[in-house]
Amino acid sequence: MELLYAFSVGLLTACGVYLTLRGRTFPVVLGLTLISYAVNLFLFAMGGLLPGRAPILSEVGTEYADPLPQALVLTAIVIGFAMTAFVTMLALKARAEDGHDGVDKEAPR
Repeated sequence: MELLYAFSVGLLTACGVYLTLRGRTFPVVLGLTLISYAVNLFLFAMGGLLPGRAPILSEVGTEYADPLPQALVLTAIVIGFAMTAFVTMLALKARAEDGHDGVDKEAPR
């Protein structure tokens, strides 16, 4: 399970870096989104993968899952969605004003 989790985080990070280095705005936004998903999975994995544990403390002495990584990931998902929407609107506005989708100042030939 840990190997699959690590492979997923690595694949999301590699795809995100590749897309971030592209020369157009939409792949850059998509790449940053993939990197944020990879960070979310990494944060969630740092809490420990504990299947079969109670999410909250029900009885004295029972082992339970740590709720802090879950709260951090949930907060990061909400903030990431808001930032993705904001950057997408910025990219659409820049395309409407400049007439092209490039991230540099020159128009593509």
